[in-house]
Amino acid sequence: MRVFIAGATGAVGSRLVPLLVAAGHEVIGSSRSEARLGELERAGASGVVMDGLDAASVRRAVLDAHPDVIIHQLTGLRGQVGDTKHFDHGFAATNALRTRGTDHLLAAADEAGVGRFIAQSYTGWPNQRTGGPVKTEDDPLDSNPTKASRETLAGIRYVEQRTTGVGGLALRYGSLYGPGNDIGRGGEIVEMVKARKLPVVGGGTGVWSFCHIDDAASAAAAAVTRGAPGVYNIVDDEPAPVSVWLPEFARAIGAKPPMRIPAWMARPLIGEHGVSMMTQIRGSSNAKAKRELGWEPVYPSWREGFRTGLG
Repeated sequence: MRVFIAGATGAVGSRLVPLLVAAGHEVIGSSRSEARLGELERAGASGVVMDGLDAASVRRAVLDAHPDVIIHQLTGLRGQVGDTKHFDHGFAATNALRTRGTDHLLAAADEAGVGRFIAQSYTGWPNQRTGGPVKTEDDPLDSNPTKASRETLAGIRYVEQRTTGVGGLALRYGSLYGPGNDIGRGGEIVEMVKARKLPVVGGGTGVWSFCHIDDAASAAAAAVTRGAPGVYNIVDDEPAPVSVWLPEFARAIGAKPPMRIPAWMARPLIGEHGVSMMTQIRGSSNAKAKRELGWEPVYPSWREGFRTGLG
C-alpha cells in the first residue's frame, strides 16, 4: 500500500519508515525541514516538506501522495519534558499538532479518499488516578487532571476522539525511551538522573508504563493492516512504580542511586503534576494490542531495555 507518514523524521517516524519499506509498502514521509529529506530517501521512502499546522501545506502533501493509509506521528517537543511544573507549556506545540494538525490531516484524508488513519497518542499519567495500578483502554482518562496538564490531556482526548470518530486507530504509546529520546543516551532525563536531579518523591508509588522507540514503531507498522478502530495501549509487559524503576535506571546508566525526598519538599520544585507522576499515576495494560494487532514488544520489560536499548 501507499503509506503517508506525517512526521517521518521524528523519533518514532524515523524508526517506522524502514519497517514499512521492508514490508513492501510504498512510503511517503513528511518533514518540516528540506535538509532532512535525504534521510527518508536513504531509507527507501519519498520525502516531502510539510508544515503540520498549515492546512494548505498538509492538503498539498497528502493529495500529491494519494495514500491508502495516513500515520500521524507529528510532535513538537523541544527538550522541556522535565519541566513538570510548566507541563502544558512544554507540550504546547505538540498539543497544537494533536488538535489543529489532526484536523488538517483528516480533512486532507477525506478529500483524498484515504481508507485508514492511525494517530499517535499517549498513555500513563492521563489514566484515572484512582482504583487499581494498571488500566486498560476501557478505563476512563483522568476526570480531574492536575492544573498544569489540563491542556495536554485535552489535546490527547481530542486526537483520540477525532481519530476513532472516523474509524481510525489511536496508538497510546507509553513513556518512550531509546535512541533520540529524553530517556536515551544523552537525553534530558538521563542527564538529570546522572546529576541526581531526579529523586524518588514520597513513596515513589506512581506506576509508569514504558515503551522502547522501536516497539512503538513496530506497533504502528502492525496497525497499517491489523486492528479494528479504537484506542490501543502500546506499552511493555511490566508497569512499575517509580520506587522500583528509577533506581534500576540509575544503575543501568552507571549513575549513583537517586535521592529520596518527601512530597512536600518536592512540590515547590516540580509542582502538583510532578508529584502526581511520582506518587499517583497508573500504568497501562498491553493485552489488547497484543491480541488485536498481533504485536509483541522486542523489549517486554524496561529492565532489559534500560540495560541494552538506550542507544
